[in-house]
Amino acid sequence: MRQRAALVLGAVAAAALIAPAGAWAHGLVGRQDLPIPRWLFAWGAAVVLVVSFVALAVLWATPRLQQVQERRLLGVPRALEVVAGGLGVAAFAVVVYAGFAGTQSATANLAPTVIYVAFWVGLPMLSLLLGDVFRAFNPWRALGRGFGWAARRIGGEGMPEPMAYPERLGRWPAAVGVFAFAWVELAYAQRDDPSTLVTLALVYAAVQLVGMSLYGVERWCDRGDAFSVYFGLFARLSPLHWRDGAVYGRPPLSGAPRLSPVPGTVALLCVMIGTTSFDGFSQGTTWSSIAPDLQSFFADLGLASDHALEAAFTVGLVGVCLAVALLYRLGVAGMHTVGEHKSTEDLSHKFAHTLVPIALAYVIAHYFSLAAYQGQALASLASDPLGDGSDVLGTASATIDYQWITATGIWYVQVGALVLGHVSGLILAHDRALAIYSRARDATRSQYWMLAVMVAFTSLGLWLLSAAAQQ
Repeated sequence: MRQRAALVLGAVAAAALIAPAGAWAHGLVGRQDLPIPRWLFAWGAAVVLVVSFVALAVLWATPRLQQVQERRLLGVPRALEVVAGGLGVAAFAVVVYAGFAGTQSATANLAPTVIYVAFWVGLPMLSLLLGDVFRAFNPWRALGRGFGWAARRIGGEGMPEPMAYPERLGRWPAAVGVFAFAWVELAYAQRDDPSTLVTLALVYAAVQLVGMSLYGVERWCDRGDAFSVYFGLFARLSPLHWRDGAVYGRPPLSGAPRLSPVPGTVALLCVMIGTTSFDGFSQGTTWSSIAPDLQSFFADLGLASDHALEAAFTVGLVGVCLAVALLYRLGVAGMHTVGEHKSTEDLSHKFAHTLVPIALAYVIAHYFSLAAYQGQALASLASDPLGDGSDVLGTASATIDYQWITATGIWYVQVGALVLGHVSGLILAHDRALAIYSRARDATRSQYWMLAVMVAFTSLGLWLLSAAAQQ
């Protein structure tokens, strides 16, 4: 039985590698100096995953990440969190002011670069290294706590308690919020307009304050605030954990198994992977051949050209998210046939945390070049946030250095992120399987399916990197 499963798995892995191998034939612009053929990256990535799987089966016989002992590293004064929150509010105010008062050129105004580069791309990477730093600087959380403190001072004991958060909502509000942001970034026609961006930011902040007032600041941040949940998920992979006024050290990845499988968690993670996947897919020739037909379809229904294009991209965005969800569901359904035949729904929830490192791997692989180059523009934009020729910090004349890392170097970072992310997913899945299956043999057999899922996700990621370079 084991030999048959291994043969099936090998066939799945080989089939999954056909897509990337074909994609390399189109070439990657700016990456012509790779020291080995591109198709070898795809095979090499699959080999690394298979070898990792075998090593885990042989050397990792008991759960090690389900319950870990954290070590207290240092205390954090309460005043420091207040200062961090104040800085977050101040930064948010500066970005909003720049969006309204500054030039409406996307490249000369501070707001678009801060929102799309520093916030959306930079914070996930920072969360991996330093833990959940966004929670301390979260501007709407700071405002919510500040308003709550003032209300208690004025109203005293007469202040009503927050409502109980509906368990059926779970993380669905966060999933909707992440999808909405991705829609603005990828489909909305006015996505580069600074005043429109900061108007949407103010609307989002207002919604968060309402949610906090109804259900409590911390509860809403843990469930409903899309960005607090989004960055918090990546922080679970970090070796640093900020809690109870202190910083604790822990093994990397060990925060992920503690993720509570509340409703909407799987959907959120599939949205995180799917939206990033569509960003890469939409830059390739395949989507370029599909999008005009979709746009024409919606135009024939009476939509204006811009709205027809938005509708076409919305269809693509939803379609890729559903495809990612289906791929994960297939892997979990295969696990359902092993051992004690646990329900597919139960397995889907218990293994949801294994998607967190994959989501981060896709972010790093797809956006690293943006952070490496466009992130440097923050130096000049911070000194001239309105784009009116001012030089507040003396760095307005700073330029982007495109030579500090080569295209080949970026390619290695991207592939390395994909491989490490999926190996991390395998580790988390294997550790969880050992914890929920009574026999180690069943735990290993169940992970044949997860290995196939990881190979498929890696292949998809590599193909998307190639597709994005075909334009």
